[in-house]
Amino acid sequence: MVVMSVRKPQYMQMHVEEFEQLADAAPESVRLEFINGRIGVKAVPDGDHDSIVIWLAKRCMRARPELDMYLERGLAVEGYRTGRARPDSVLVPEAHFAGNGEWSDPEGVLMAVEVTSHDRDSHQRDCREKPVAYAEVGIPVYLLIDRRSGTISVYRNPGEDRYRDVHTVSFGERIVLPEPVNIELDTTVLKNYVS
Repeated sequence: MVVMSVRKPQYMQMHVEEFEQLADAAPESVRLEFINGRIGVKAVPDGDHDSIVIWLAKRCMRARPELDMYLERGLAVEGYRTGRARPDSVLVPEAHFAGNGEWSDPEGVLMAVEVTSHDRDSHQRDCREKPVAYAEVGIPVYLLIDRRSGTISVYRNPGEDRYRDVHTVSFGERIVLPEPVNIELDTTVLKNYVS
């Protein structure tokens, strides 16, 4: 399966520095992202969403104790690091982000993870824009857990503007998270969180 790239806008709503000031001033209940030249508001997760993220973190850290799973880590993404994203989680070497500020360079991130939410922009952001942004900065693996469709997709082999390979299975099937992650998941429990 080949993923098409998202066309970049001809204008940006603001400069990335202006976005960072706005994001710093936002209340804790609002999580902002800046992808594809526009501001997005990321939905506050519900209990099922959080349960999926915690389930995945436990499996990854049990299988690979030398790695850490950070939740909601701000990353500088897209070409020239002009975007700002907050993946639901990222898998990195232990203490990788120690000493970093709010928006970290994605260098060294092994996997970015998104779990779809119920807001109206979730599909556009998680299934179209973020795979492009994460591929552009070379994150080796992007894991998309889509609660609406009941599927889990592994994107790998990042290129300039897309991942070259995508493998999707339904909740309940086993899936392998490829190099450099090297973890196999039994996704049966995810059937409890389909909505």
